[in-house]
Amino acid sequence: MKTAARDFVSAHAETFGIKRICRVLEVSRSGYYRWITGAEARAGRQFEEDALVEEIREIHAEHRGNYGALRVHAELRGFGRTVNHKRVARLMRKHGLVGRHLRKEKRTTIPDRLAPPVADLVQRDFTAGTPAQKWCGDITYVQVVAACLYLACVIDIRSR
Repeated sequence: MKTAARDFVSAHAETFGIKRICRVLEVSRSGYYRWITGAEARAGRQFEEDALVEEIREIHAEHRGNYGALRVHAELRGFGRTVNHKRVARLMRKHGLVGRHLRKEKRTTIPDRLAPPVADLVQRDFTAGTPAQKWCGDITYVQVVAACLYLACVIDIRSR
């Protein structure tokens, strides 16, 4: 049952009756009553979630915004709080709490802005009638201990 329909039924139940409103809106009465019955449980869960968000905010502020979801989760576990790390991550994302990223993004290629664009000779047609008619290639790097090794390959489109 949609939230707007539930709110409408609740607001006009005394005037028109629940049965009539549900029939006109083409919603089930059982769904409406199930929603009414679960209101207290939803309020309790929301209260617990708000308390958890406050704890997360305190931990995040205590560590000057450095801690991300995994460290905040570890702190909560250290305090004896049983909570899933995915829930902590979802709540932090929902409330805009982000940990500090210390690693810089590694830039492997610096393009020349003054160079003219390269023509697309293949025109996105990766089929070839005979071997050695069209070739394609790629280059990537592989991190090995403290160094980067570059891997380049050239492939004949027809025979691979």
